[in-house]
Amino acid sequence: MRVPRLALTGLTVRYGGRPVLHGVDVTVAAGELLAVLGANGSGKSTLLRAAAGLTPATGTVAVDGRPREALDIALVFQQIHLVRRRSVLDNVCAGALGRLPLHRSLVPALFPREVREEAMACLDRVGLADRAHERAERLSGGQQQRVALARALCQRAPVVLADEPVSALDPAAAEQVLALLAELAHTQDLAVLAVLHQPDLARRHADRIVGLREGRVVLDGDPGRPVDVLYPHTALEPVP
Repeated sequence: MRVPRLALTGLTVRYGGRPVLHGVDVTVAAGELLAVLGANGSGKSTLLRAAAGLTPATGTVAVDGRPREALDIALVFQQIHLVRRRSVLDNVCAGALGRLPLHRSLVPALFPREVREEAMACLDRVGLADRAHERAERLSGGQQQRVALARALCQRAPVVLADEPVSALDPAAAEQVLALLAELAHTQDLAVLAVLHQPDLARRHADRIVGLREGRVVLDGDPGRPVDVLYPHTALEPVP
């Protein structure tokens, strides 16, 4: 049996003594897009933040069978966090900061040529190579999120964690970004864990769905399965 690319084991988080995650176990394989669904307050974003090391938790986080390291995980957020006045290319180059000497990362012009070439290749991968030298603020929301994905690729992390990456986008852009996220998982052999609020998008694009309710996993399986157990006050039907 292959070792999961990302393995979360027994993750428990407490806020002020109140348990938010109760010993959650989740795995994501290489080449898989896993969607995490659940109502507000179910623990979705807490799970992602604990996996990234941004929230104190007990339990273990392993990447390819070893304890997680800082460069193992790339993060993509709803708030896209681009440097809006810098070029698209400079923003993507920033994905390589963790592996550069400090003096090479202080000024964007000092990014090595090989990093800029790699960043261009990442932009080409998300369909934005022709916008490389424009300021990031000139792009649409969907295009900016694609730049954020290119930046994650430039980090060379085997795991991508995406926290509600399409919540601020219009339906067409959300569809495009989720489709791209799935394609990158499949073609780049990434383990992608995406927290979503849109069950329909998860059904169309995810390889697997994990559902949380009150900090516990209550669903783990094929995207075609009913997910109404996660949303007790909403009538949701499985995709045919």
